[in-house]
Amino acid sequence: MLGALQAQEYTSRTFKDRRVINTNSVETLAKKKLDIRITHRFGDIAGAAGGFQTFFGFENAADVLIGAEYGATDNFDIGIYRSKGAGSTADGKTGLRQLVNASAKYKLLRQRNDGGMPVSLALYGLLSTSTAKKTNNQSSISSFPDFTDRMAMTFQVIIARKFSDALSIQLTPSYTHRNLVTHDDENGVLSIGAAGRLQLTKVIGILADVTLPVSGQRTSPKGYHPSVGIGFDIDTGGHVFQINLTNSKGIVETDYIPYTTSDWSAGQFRIGFTISRLFNL
Repeated sequence: MLGALQAQEYTSRTFKDRRVINTNSVETLAKKKLDIRITHRFGDIAGAAGGFQTFFGFENAADVLIGAEYGATDNFDIGIYRSKGAGSTADGKTGLRQLVNASAKYKLLRQRNDGGMPVSLALYGLLSTSTAKKTNNQSSISSFPDFTDRMAMTFQVIIARKFSDALSIQLTPSYTHRNLVTHDDENGVLSIGAAGRLQLTKVIGILADVTLPVSGQRTSPKGYHPSVGIGFDIDTGGHVFQINLTNSKGIVETDYIPYTTSDWSAGQFRIGFTISRLFNL
């Protein structure tokens, strides 16, 4: 009984998943839980590359991710994923392809129901390594002069508050570093993200997030846009299904934060979905 009372001192399930849409949430996996996850992003729904000619993007795959996360403790999880990578864009902006992604998240602070700690705070790190074939074009980031030039990384501080059973909001300052960039780009990109979840029913919630790069090379009119996503998730116990709309082609932070060039107003947004299945080990 004492253990049960003590557990109730902390707020639980600020978000129902460890991702909102594009951004990470403050949540970590419970100890000895394994999460197998598949995420898919289709092509543009509208605009020059969308419409009926591509069946509103369903005939194209902008990015695909498959992998797993494991809860080492209740507050610390690790993950390994393979993603296709969004790669080159129509306006010449270039990202890495064929990525192996290793992640770690640690929940440093937990919101308390008694008001003692008003927020939850987690630290997140991601290392992406391209396994793409090396090119001979020295002006391309796929030329990979050194093995470390295949790497990019993101570090985040995730701050979240559950205001009620119906509403949760979080902020996410981030730093993304790419070891190799084109001559007119910058290695480091600072960004700020915001996300929210509104619970509609016991199993369905509405999600929204936005990530705004604030570094000089990512401000208008450089051709980059904030990453914006809206969608909903369905919680069926051991299975979480999410469907969304977003202008970002890339799925992982080292991809969508520095390389989102799609514009919602031009119809350059796409349907995405995530299937997540939990197992006890």
